[in-house]
Amino acid sequence: MKAITAQIDLGIDPTAIGARGTLWKDTETTLAGVGEAARIPIDRAGGGEAAKKAQEHLSSIISSSKEDQISGCDLVAFAAFPFDPTLPGELIIPRILLRSLPNEELSITAISEEGLSLEEATEEIISQANQPDLSKPTRADIKSLIPPDVWRDELATDVINRIQDGKLEKMVLAREIQITSDTDINVAQVVHNLAKTNPNAMIFSVDKFIGASPELLVSRKDDVVQANPLAGTAIRLTDEKEDKKSMDFLLESVKDQYEHQITIEWLLNELLPFCSYIDADPEPRIVSLPNVHHLATKVHGRLSAPSASVLELVSALHPTPAVAGKPQAEAINLITEIEKDSRGKYAGPVGWVDADGNGAFAVGIRSAQISGKEANLFAGVGIVADSDPQSELDETDGKFLTMQQAILSTIR
Repeated sequence: MKAITAQIDLGIDPTAIGARGTLWKDTETTLAGVGEAARIPIDRAGGGEAAKKAQEHLSSIISSSKEDQISGCDLVAFAAFPFDPTLPGELIIPRILLRSLPNEELSITAISEEGLSLEEATEEIISQANQPDLSKPTRADIKSLIPPDVWRDELATDVINRIQDGKLEKMVLAREIQITSDTDINVAQVVHNLAKTNPNAMIFSVDKFIGASPELLVSRKDDVVQANPLAGTAIRLTDEKEDKKSMDFLLESVKDQYEHQITIEWLLNELLPFCSYIDADPEPRIVSLPNVHHLATKVHGRLSAPSASVLELVSALHPTPAVAGKPQAEAINLITEIEKDSRGKYAGPVGWVDADGNGAFAVGIRSAQISGKEANLFAGVGIVADSDPQSELDETDGKFLTMQQAILSTIR
């Protein structure tokens, strides 16, 4: 393969390009992919060794194709892995990559077998930006795949009973709803809506798995590693005084603090073998989103030499107790038993990685898998011994709103 790179000023929003292709957008970085140059399979059941081999494969493709002026960080691969850590995944190298720069310009990097010229790559981007908006749904139906009262009275109650019997400490139980429209769902418009209403979230679109995640699983930049786990939730209220009470209750809730501490302690323990230094903020803080409040704690550290790639860190950390439970194996087994159908990519790692092993992965929550006229949404809750089934059901309703509103806003 051959690669080129350059800085351009097209006056085009890279988010709009990525919304029609592949996208990662956070508060500092926007990466938008057009087309595909290659896919690299990962046997995720192989754990850290499989992640290391995938990183080596990615690095070899990039190093063999790049010109001298192209650094490893100019080219990236995107990924959205299934929740089940034993299922295979893929790294997707886009044919053309747009990256936002601090000076508000864009860098463009193109990689292909035939060797795209800068002019050809630019034309392809403009063509993508000018694609007509043909999907205009006028109606949508929403259904719960398991009736809410059944989920509350049977599934959630069963999990609470098992935890109280000492089978495990915590399990994350998910609900699924399906939105069906009368025409194909307008993925690009949904992503646009997510970016507009969730400016502090990590916006992603990979193989029509889209979302606005507030939770950073892990990021790596050289030897610096960071994470921002979330656990503990309160619904946002429209009345300002009542909403403040909701936040205060979350900070003081023994149940939510316990659920949060499980995740922080586990994360620190799993990162420690990779780090020369690792620490977490002493107290959780409130992260307020449009529909919910979360407890969050920043984790930060320095990687030991030689530094593990972000793919290796993802392999070690997923799934955290925030999306599975504790103990991990027992929680995953119970998820499989009770939820039966696979979560797909919901709550799996989604993000990007470059040739140097740097990158960032979010937890794939506040998300949906789009397929033609259908969107499948999941929302999960952390259940512990003193959980209340109705409160957990209400929490899932609040979490669904992020994607529901973004999709239903496209109905005309």
